[in-house]
Amino acid sequence: MPAPAYPTVLFDLDGTLLDSIELILRSARYSFEKLNREWITDEVWSAGIGIPLFTAFGKYAKDETDHAALIAGYREYQLANHDRLIRCYDDVVDTVKTLAARGHEIAIVTSKSEALAMRGLVHVGLARYMDTIVGCDASTRHKPDPEPVRIALHRLGCRPEDAIFVGDSVHDILAGNAAGVRTVAALWGAGRREEMEPGAPSAYAATISDVLALISE
Repeated sequence: MPAPAYPTVLFDLDGTLLDSIELILRSARYSFEKLNREWITDEVWSAGIGIPLFTAFGKYAKDETDHAALIAGYREYQLANHDRLIRCYDDVVDTVKTLAARGHEIAIVTSKSEALAMRGLVHVGLARYMDTIVGCDASTRHKPDPEPVRIALHRLGCRPEDAIFVGDSVHDILAGNAAGVRTVAALWGAGRREEMEPGAPSAYAATISDVLALISE
């Protein structure tokens, strides 16, 4: 059997494999409301999905104490409602199983902590297929910087030209491109084509099943 064309497949997590957007939005709204802060709209917050929470709240915090309070409010709601409000997008489990069965190494490159990423993966039954998870606590720089992608490649001993990165935000695309991997813009989840076009992805995938065909090209 020939080796896979792209042995390593890197995935973003939220909005790509996990449909966790409602949890993210509700957690952020709760945090703002708890501090009697006017909500900035779902659309504005959604544009920041894909960057670390610390950075996202930094745009709205008045000072360090306020920053910590905003994050604490978010975590309070998130942890209490995590398992109730997340699921996989359609065909994600079957596609990941197929990739693993074909011999591809699979990694997660996410802006959430590795522990919380693992909790989500365990909950939906995907943890067993992951060869490594790179979270925000693994690097000093974060997407759209390429450092998290490079860490994943290093852990797996993979060359950039032998990997692809699939994500639903321009932050994913920019990080992957800068790291020298092929990038695939995921259109089945939270991401919209017009939001990712400025990142110049290598390809677009309407469904996660389309990723299998792209990898085989």
